[in-house]
This record gives sequence, structure tokens and C-alpha cells, in this order.
Amino acid sequence: MHPIREMTLLRRSTKVGKTYQNPVPTKVGGFSTMWKVLPELLFNREEAQPKTPLGPFTTDGSVYATAPQSGLRITWFGHSSSLLEMDGVRVLVDPVWEQRASPFPFMGPKRFYAPTLALEAMPRLDVVLISHDHYDHLGAKTVARLAKLQPQAKWVTALGVGERLRAFGVAAAQITELDWTESVQQGGLKVTAWPSRHFSGRGLGDRFTTLWGSYVLETGQHRVYYGADSGPWDGYAEIGAQYNGFDVVMLEIGASSPYWPDIHLGPDAAVAAYEALGGLTGSGVLMPIHWGLFNLALHAWRQPMERTIELAAERGLKVWSPRPGEPTEVVRGDGLWSSWWR
Repeated sequence: MHPIREMTLLRRSTKVGKTYQNPVPTKVGGFSTMWKVLPELLFNREEAQPKTPLGPFTTDGSVYATAPQSGLRITWFGHSSSLLEMDGVRVLVDPVWEQRASPFPFMGPKRFYAPTLALEAMPRLDVVLISHDHYDHLGAKTVARLAKLQPQAKWVTALGVGERLRAFGVAAAQITELDWTESVQQGGLKVTAWPSRHFSGRGLGDRFTTLWGSYVLETGQHRVYYGADSGPWDGYAEIGAQYNGFDVVMLEIGASSPYWPDIHLGPDAAVAAYEALGGLTGSGVLMPIHWGLFNLALHAWRQPMERTIELAAERGLKVWSPRPGEPTEVVRGDGLWSSWWR
């Protein structure tokens, strides 16, 4: 475990009855919010999903036969799903290969483009990281297939989510559940769970019954912060204070709305979080995630990235945004802007 310096907000999770609590007071929204959003959803004039098909995007799986020269390579599959190759360790983060981020195969947010790589073509994995149990981060059929295809992989997740993974076919011996501030070592990789400001649940009656979180992945040479889902809060500065910078800071920019400001960042708050994590003083890059694959809010589908680029230009920030499905090396301090969405 990391030594905690001047920690006030960063602590183990707490529960009231069966429900986990956020690190700071948080409004998630319920039926009252749904009734407010529904009229805007029905008459939304924004291009919330692409008018013309995107892609096709494909991943050249042969690239994985050669280790990255920099030691750090990331393949972003869209939304929050990524493959991180870190100094000889492969970590698949929040894989969702389903057609819809929904409990129903016939309705709900549909993918803007097909998966760029078949799960059968995925290279040998060391770790699968599941940040929390929402449908756009944990695909049940994806998990079931990976459990059969990659039986050697270790699964790291938040408290309570292991039960869901076991139900989907992952062997119990392969699962490690982490509370906030806890760590696990897998080979040359250390994964530490930190708090985030969000919620959990896969139905109307199980909100907050499993934990959610953000994660730091580190080897001897590289360090990545994966913010998963979170709203704005002061904990970012405290997390950043535990480390001497990050090579990549992965933060969500999509699915935000004034109707639920506590649980998603959006571009402006993501940039603020990046700065709080040390993005201005360090040489790490900001990697926008949680956008460009599913329609989960009212904003135009391009808006999160367009606004992020605008803010980066104003503040001199280094944004790292690869083309979907393209294995791309991270060279410390170098930004990347593929412009694929245009």
C-alpha cells in the first residue's frame, strides 16, 4: 500500500446499512430527474449520435506480438474500454463488447461503431480491471466470453463486484476485490483503488450496493491514473499528492449534464481534475475517455472532445487521443490528437 500523505478525503469506504457512501455528499438523481430530462430527450436537437456511420475501425492484432519500445502502449476501444501494455504486463480495462450499454439487447444506448478487435483475437491478458458495475463499464456477455478465453487472467475490481463476475463465469480464485486505498500486486504491476464520486447498480433496486472507484496502475517505469466515472471533488488533488506524476491521466469527458453535475465530470471539470492531479506541473498527458461510442446524455456526441481541445489550447495542456482500436505508444510528454471524430 502507498504511504498516505496529509489524507483527509482519501479513506476506506463506508456503508449505511447495505449501501456504500460517496466520499463527499452527492446527488445522483432519481425519478424526478427522469421526468425533467424526458421532454428534452424527446425534442433534443443536438446530434447526440452520428448521422452517418463511423469507421470502420480495426485493430491490427499482430502489433501485440512486439513489445512497445516506450514500455507503454494503449489501445482505446472506445468509451472507457482500453488495453494497457505496461512494461510487459497487459491490462484490459472495463471491457464492453456488447451492442448496447443496457440490460436489454433490444433497447438502450447503441454502439456508434462495431468492436475493433474480436475478443478471440485479444492477446494474452494478465489483468482485467472492472472499475464498477454499470452497463457501460461491465458487459456481462463480454465478461463471460473473456472468462473462457482468458482463464489465466486475474480480475481486479471494487468491493461487491466480484459476486457479479462469479455469476458471469469468472473463477472466484481469479478475483481480487479492493476497497478504497487498498492495493494488489500482479507480477510487475501494482493496482491501487482510490475513491471517486459516483454510484453503482445494475437495476432500480441495487444502487450503491457495490463499490465504485478510480485506480492507479503502476510498474517500475510507468504510472497511469484511470479515473473511471466520477463527478468533481477535491479528492483529485489528494490523489495526485500521493504520487510523483503520471504518464497518462485517463478522465471521462462525456455523459455529463447540468441535471447530474455530481456524478460525471464533462470537459471543463475533467481539465480541472487533470490540473489538480498534477497535469500542469508534470509531463503526463490527458487521455479523454467515456465518450464517442454511446449516447448517454443530451449533448452532441462530438461536443465533449471539441470542448476538451478548446480548453487544452487555452491552457497549454497535452491531450492524448488515439484513433479507436489503434495500438499507440505513449511517449512521455508528447500529446496526440488524431481528429478521427471529424
